[in-house]
Amino acid sequence: MDALIVVDMQVGLLNGATKHDLPSVIDRINSLSSMIRKGGGKVVWIRHCGKVNDGFERGTPGWEFLPELGRHDDDLVVEKTLNDPYVGTPLAELLARMRPRRVLVAGWATDFCVDATVRSTVSHDHHVVAVSDAHTLSDRPHLPAKAIIAHHNWLWSDLLTNRTCHRSLDKRAPRRVARLQVLQDGRCGSETLAGNHAEEDLIRIRSSSRPVTPASAHAHLSL
Repeated sequence: MDALIVVDMQVGLLNGATKHDLPSVIDRINSLSSMIRKGGGKVVWIRHCGKVNDGFERGTPGWEFLPELGRHDDDLVVEKTLNDPYVGTPLAELLARMRPRRVLVAGWATDFCVDATVRSTVSHDHHVVAVSDAHTLSDRPHLPAKAIIAHHNWLWSDLLTNRTCHRSLDKRAPRRVARLQVLQDGRCGSETLAGNHAEEDLIRIRSSSRPVTPASAHAHLSL
């Protein structure tokens, strides 16, 4: 089974500057959540518990999850206080018990908590897939959001892990990023992911023990 970690998709993110492509990101997260559940996996919602008056204080409106999210009663919620959702939380233990085949990561914000989640999940020796069109942020003073998203998608695709260290000379070693537009095809356990993107950004994702095959216009995610 697979697990999906969704980071900090809370009402408080609506404060401040507009978040890049937010409605579509929410739609993709909902579609991915449904796919994970159909495949027998678990969705883990990370909730940031902030300080007084920072927009994410526990029990305030900003602390709540966005109402557009398709959450289920049997999903899991992990509350954090830092960027890294593993610090001082049961997330590592939960994933260790699940033993997921892959851990997909999505959410907000790309350059803070999503980045910390991707890196820490890799460090916990999971096979990680950062869903590259299911994370978002606002423009920063030095770069537009779209450029930051592209940079992190590139960066995450080449992180060193215990898995890649063992196969560093294998050019077929699986990358950890895919730019995905989810299209439900109604079949449990198999979904089609498509988009018109450059070859290096669109890949066929399999389990960590199988080779990865680049594709120019289509990819398939076998759950």
